Amino acid sequence: MAARIRRSEDAAPDPTSQAAPFQRQRGAEGTSEPATNTISPRIAVALHDGYYGCTSGTGFSNRAFLEVLTRTLPPRRLLVMPVHISRSDRSYDPVWVAQTKEMLRRAGAEVVPVPGGRAATAALAGCEALCELVMEVTREHLADAPMAQLIGLDVPFLGLGSHFRADDPFGLLLLPRSTSELASPEDHRRIRWERKGLTAAVRGGARVAAISHHMRGHLEQVYGIPRRAVVDLPNGLLLSDHEDVAPVPLPPQAEAGFLLAMGRAVESKGFEDLLEALRILAEQGERVPHLLLAPTTHAEAPTDYQRRLQAIIDDYSIDATLLPRFSPQYRSWLRSPVLRGVVVPSRAEPFGRIPLEAFASGAAPVVATRAGGLTETVIDEVTGFTAEARDPMDLAHAIRRALHITAPDREQMRARSRALLAARHDYEATIRSYLRQYTPWALALSAPLRSGA
Repeated sequence: MAARIRRSEDAAPDPTSQAAPFQRQRGAEGTSEPATNTISPRIAVALHDGYYGCTSGTGFSNRAFLEVLTRTLPPRRLLVMPVHISRSDRSYDPVWVAQTKEMLRRAGAEVVPVPGGRAATAALAGCEALCELVMEVTREHLADAPMAQLIGLDVPFLGLGSHFRADDPFGLLLLPRSTSELASPEDHRRIRWERKGLTAAVRGGARVAAISHHMRGHLEQVYGIPRRAVVDLPNGLLLSDHEDVAPVPLPPQAEAGFLLAMGRAVESKGFEDLLEALRILAEQGERVPHLLLAPTTHAEAPTDYQRRLQAIIDDYSIDATLLPRFSPQYRSWLRSPVLRGVVVPSRAEPFGRIPLEAFASGAAPVVATRAGGLTETVIDEVTGFTAEARDPMDLAHAIRRALHITAPDREQMRARSRALLAARHDYEATIRSYLRQYTPWALALSAPLRSGA
């Protein structure tokens, strides 16, 4: 169900009320909504990463999603509900926040931070509480909208369906960028919670978005989502994102040439397999350039996984620099003229944003495993080189091919990569297509008068 019509007996909320603990906003904190005699359709978005900063590719994708909505929806149609992150949190990025607020201010968007902090999204009980709070905020702020939809971006909001009521004056779209079954299959409680929430959502008429063909199959086969309830909303990039990326100096060890691998510091990213592949290449006499390895978190101290990776680097005497703290600036290295290759050694991958980042930046070649959504972007000897997941020997072979690519072949691969990006993964075109098909009322310039006005 794309939207629900508000019942005439629903009472309009007092626009001057301040319902704690939520803070009303219009585009920037502390400002209020101007009076109007019209009630417009609304799109509401709940997100946990991408407003106060970015901790992974999810944050980049979430903010890109918001940016497309601000460009596409008429003014004052957008309600944004970010999980609040305090300034003292290491992931809080004041420059990022300022840019996001300005973007939303220009669109006349209403922003209502939801209490919780990053800890709330890490614990199952915290996610359940967030879902309940988001539903309360949405009901309050969308009660008068003639047509409305709530969009929950990613895993912490997969429980929204359990709080979705038949009389809610809005439709629901859930957009999981991954699942616990993919990221942490040992966490059975969280998987059950996600399955319960998704099932309840679909039963209530909600749709579930698939960010790749792989994720569509995963949602249908593993989580039991009916095919009719899944909509294709493939992930991608805003094609202008990388045009003005500021360069960041390379570590001195990488200045003569380097490989780059980055992602969240979790085992599913396969960084141990990459290090084993480099050991194999060294034993075979292959001259391997310096590796910039960025398995990142925002934690103060290294995680057990990061320490394990460093121990492998030391034990194998691999020429590598481990970068444990996340920084969006690492992506500037994709434009370096001495970059020899980008390696994505994932064991499981719902989509895989890093190859697209590389394509947009002109980085080539990309070496990736044939895991999940990566098969849709990295095509062997067309847009990159591929290897079986969890197979260091095959990964070593793919890296060797990448290191020996000729200059003409590299240029041809770069051109094909950019063509694939533009043809299949223009995120702005994808989101606009979804809005036209499923929420055309949100794009209409006219809006009905408030009842009794």
